[in-house]
Amino acid sequence: QVQLVESGGGLVQAGGSLRLSCAASGRTFSNYAMGWFRQAPGKEREFVAAISRSGGSTNYADSVKGRFTISRDNARNAVYLQMNSLKPEDTAVYYCAARYFGTSSMSSLGDYNSWGQGTQVTVSS
Repeated sequence: QVQLVESGGGLVQAGGSLRLSCAASGRTFSNYAMGWFRQAPGKEREFVAAISRSGGSTNYADSVKGRFTISRDNARNAVYLQMNSLKPEDTAVYYCAARYFGTSSMSSLGDYNSWGQGTQVTVSS
């Protein structure tokens, strides 16, 4: 399995921006579709965005469409989540996930078999 480590979380005011990064190691990164999920306190983990192995296809949850952008750099073994126009309801722990030979259409927890430890994002009003 691929090992994943997220970074870039923090505290930001509503309307601000953050860029999350996820560094991958252990396997051929370009063989993995990548996703971002988040979990707010007291809520279930939910899908945020996914990207295909080549980076040519992306998929977003309706709640973040137009505000968040997922991208990847296969040469650097990294996937990113650019988050703009942040809202207090975006506050959550954000997780990076990987699926071997997956696709960007995968938006369920069970679609992914490697997970990072998460990074906290807090948006103040």
